[in-house]
This record gives sequence, structure tokens and C-alpha cells, in this order.
Amino acid sequence: MADFLQRQRVVITGLSVVSPLGNSITDLTQHVFGGVSGIKLLDAPFVDQLDCKIAAQAQFNPADHFSKHTYSMLDRTSQMALYTSIEAIKNAGLVIDDQLKSRMGVYLGTGMGGAQSLEDGYVRLYRDGASRLKPFTVLMSMYNAAASAIALEHQLTGPNLTFSTACSSSAVAIGEASRLIRHGYTDVMLAGGSEALLTYGSIKAWEALRTLAVQDANDLSASCKPFSVDRSGLVLGEGAAILVLESYEHAIARGATIFAEIVGYGASNDCGHITQPSVNGQAATMQAALNDSGLAINTIQYINAHGTGTQLNDVTETSAIKKVFGSHAYDLSISSTKSMHGHLMGAAGALESIITTLAVYNNKLPPTINLTQPDPECDLDYVPNVSKTLTRLEYAMSNSFAFGGTGAALILKKVN
Repeated sequence: MADFLQRQRVVITGLSVVSPLGNSITDLTQHVFGGVSGIKLLDAPFVDQLDCKIAAQAQFNPADHFSKHTYSMLDRTSQMALYTSIEAIKNAGLVIDDQLKSRMGVYLGTGMGGAQSLEDGYVRLYRDGASRLKPFTVLMSMYNAAASAIALEHQLTGPNLTFSTACSSSAVAIGEASRLIRHGYTDVMLAGGSEALLTYGSIKAWEALRTLAVQDANDLSASCKPFSVDRSGLVLGEGAAILVLESYEHAIARGATIFAEIVGYGASNDCGHITQPSVNGQAATMQAALNDSGLAINTIQYINAHGTGTQLNDVTETSAIKKVFGSHAYDLSISSTKSMHGHLMGAAGALESIITTLAVYNNKLPPTINLTQPDPECDLDYVPNVSKTLTRLEYAMSNSFAFGGTGAALILKKVN
């Protein structure tokens, strides 16, 4: 079935990020493979009112890139996404002519949309007693604002959809965008995600869930410890990540650089519990991607894990990997880059897909930092603390799992 469906090969030709590890692919590459943490004390006026005072912030000032007229009508989520789309197109060396506009679209993921704009509106209305809100409050806070801004900027009249499946949102967006190209509906897609939820209300809501990491007493930047016995939770992050996806034929015809090929995509819902991960659900997601690719389990060499640093997820994901890969699980290299860039929620899958793409392209595996005391229940090779260089990295998987139960996995193949 998979071979029949794969009528068009889908390749990645452009990459761009706004992230806690830098706002360029060069900076991201240097930091993520160098084991540099982007987790710091949150720079916000309300930080003293928080129990958890750390976050992985992106250093992004919209005034450096857009006119005030443009950025004042966009939530931070859309500002970062729009900038990233522009840079991704530049990175791909793509010229969008009139013919391409109708054969190119935008699939974007976000978990909470324009959270800052919505919260600002509530503050003005309920705390400050304002009788009117900003005229663009609805347009700034709606979930599809970022994808719409991107389409308007580049005049793309192809498919435009926003996916919101919590932490797997942008991985789903990439997978579904790849299907459009595979089946011939489009030639090029901008796919990824954006999230900006480092607001007072959002952080307090996450505190109430009791999933946030305890600040490391000796080093704030070491507070996220996936797969470590002393892990205490996740660290919230923000940013945007967008990939340019193309049919192989379209990319070759224009002489594009190809970073990797998407050869497998799987998505499933575990239908177990709205917050608790499921071994069977996560395993089903990975197996679906393998089935889609037609690959044997022993061809996968590396997995970029969801790896949140919570007690339950890391054990569950380890067990799910073992369920799918059997004894080959002990031959795999696995890492959680959330240890460095935190959890970008709806944008996490896209950022981690880009990191996995860079791993395949450069034959290099990013580390899981802060892993000094491995959990006995997490007994696989998590590339602890220092990156690993391979002779050749042929196939890699990127996992994204989410509250609500929707998981997505992408399999990337080396082309260069």
C-alpha cells in the first residue's frame, strides 16, 4: 500500500527557525550539536509571581524585521511564524512566480494560537475595566492567524490549514503537508509551527498541572533532565520552525539543495487518558510511520524523542520504542533536544524535525544534556551530554506526542 501511495517523493529544501537556540540554522546547528542550553531565568515583569521562574525564550524583536504597521496587527505567534516563513523561502532559494502560487500552500501547527493577544484582552477588560478592546483582538488571537499571514505575505493560493493537536501540532502539519505533495495536490508547501505561550496566565495554568520542572539549584540551564532519574518535569519554550517541502521532481528541476527526504509519516490517537501517555498509543504512532515508509525496523538508526523530562512520559516512550523495535531498540541512538530548547508545545514537532533533518544531513547526533544519572527504567542509548558523529546517518525518526492522545512520527532519509 505504501509504495502505491508514494507517487511523488517529498524532500526538504528549506529550513528556518526562531528558537531558544538562535534564530538561524547556523546558530541552531552550533548550539544543538554543541550541547548548549537555552533555558534561563524568564525575562518578564511577572516572573516574581511565578513558582517556576525558568523558560526557554526566543530572542526575537519584531521591530527588527517588520514595520510597526505590520507587527502591531500580529500576535507574537504570528510575528515569529511570518519571519520564519520568509527566511525558509530564502534558505530554499525558492522563487515564487505566478504559476507556483496556486501550487503552493501553508500547513501550520499551534497549540494555543494568539495566547498573548487573548490574555491582553482579558486583562484590559476584567482588570483594567476597559469598555473596548483592540480592534484586531479577534484577528490576532484566532488560531489560523499565522498561517493566513504567511499566505498573504507570499500570495499563496494553495491549501491553507492550521492544525491544533497540542504538542504534536506541527509534526502533524508537516506530515499532512507531505501527503499533499505525495499525492500531487501541490508542488511546494510551507509546513511547521509557531508558539508563544510564555504569558502569565499560560504559565500559571501549566503550574497548576504540576508538570513543570523544578529549577536546578546549581544551574538553571540544567533544569530539564530527560531520561535522568532526577528529572522533575518540562520547561516551557517559545519559537517558530518552518520547513519548505517540495516534490523531488520540482526540487531537482530548479537545482535545489535537498536536506533530507520524508519517507514515512504516521499519526494515531491512543484514546486512553487526556494527559497520561500510553505505551500502546505511542507504539502505534511509530509503527504507522514505519508501515508508511515500508522500511524494516533495523534500518532506523536514530530517534529524536518526544522526551519531555516528565516522570511518566520518558518511561512510557522508552517502553514504546522497545515495543516497536524489539532488540533493535538497544542499537538505536535516541536523544531529547528538549533538554536544550525546552518544550515549544505546538511548535516542538517542527523544531525537532528540523534538528532531525540537520542530523541526517550532517551525519551527527545531538545529545541529551543533563543526563548524569540515567533512570534504570530508561536503559537505552540517549546520546548523553555529548554529540555523536556517524559515518553515515541514513534513516532517522522524529517523535511527537501530545495531551489529548494524538501522536505523530516522521521518518527522514538521507539524500545527499
